[in-house]
Amino acid sequence: MSKKSGNTFMAFLLGAATGAIVGILYAPDKGSNTRDRLSYRLDKYKIMLEDLVDDLVNQKDGALSEAKSHGERVVNDAKEKAERLLEDVDELISHIKGGEGDNN
Repeated sequence: MSKKSGNTFMAFLLGAATGAIVGILYAPDKGSNTRDRLSYRLDKYKIMLEDLVDDLVNQKDGALSEAKSHGERVVNDAKEKAERLLEDVDELISHIKGGEGDNN
């Protein structure tokens, strides 16, 4: 999730929570019932947000791990190709040096 979409999502959650709180506060009910309901919902939202943060952290770790593995594969492939090129260059150099002796 990009930083911008994460900020948008957090703004949405904040707006939803604020709307729920304002709606509960203006509902025609006893203050103690309203506070109990508000407390319950806030605890529920807190748990949901903690779960969301845990999921995002785990996805981030997974993405980093996957990117690291891919990066290591790319580096290993490049290393193998470079080694093959060096072998080809060494072979060409030895071939050229061997050819120089034939021309003299």
